[in-house]
Amino acid sequence: MSVTEAEFVLSAAMASQLPQDAIPHIALVGRSNVGKSTLINALVRRKMARTSAKPGKTRLLNAYRIRLSSGERFLLVDLPGYGYAGREENDFDALVSGYFAARRARPEPTLALMAVDARHPGLKSDAATRVWLDEAGVTTATVVTKLDKLKGVERVRHLREFSAAIEGPLVAVSAERGEGLDTLWTTIRKHLLFPQ
Repeated sequence: MSVTEAEFVLSAAMASQLPQDAIPHIALVGRSNVGKSTLINALVRRKMARTSAKPGKTRLLNAYRIRLSSGERFLLVDLPGYGYAGREENDFDALVSGYFAARRARPEPTLALMAVDARHPGLKSDAATRVWLDEAGVTTATVVTKLDKLKGVERVRHLREFSAAIEGPLVAVSAERGEGLDTLWTTIRKHLLFPQ
């Protein structure tokens, strides 16, 4: 999959401030420091999103406009990470709930990519977030990040645990090594109703 255009558009404090283009959205959801910004950079094959080792860096809705070589366009929205002790969870909940409520009112499809850390299967916060997304009617695919941090048997065991705990599409990736990115692009195209 080739990205021909990728640009940061804006950071928004509420969904109504996002661009109102009639294009699909991909929303990145995940715990703080799960590697969402690194994943964005790997998908577009350039350094566009700012990364930080410090959790809780993303506090707003960060929007990126993406165009593929085949002409399809979508807005990639990086949501603030959950589970960070330094952030007021009510603010996070209101921002994310507001975003998905606004998307439900739009005819264009929205796909949530829920990023989970390969090293930590079975986290209650990940399970609770997935239940919330499902109950909210959000089409969701799970992206297991940081796959390169696991080796052999541990990798197989953790992926099996994720598969058992989370229903629906599951794609394991290493943004550092590019592993799994083609499969993730296939999942994105399928769920955003782009022709193959």
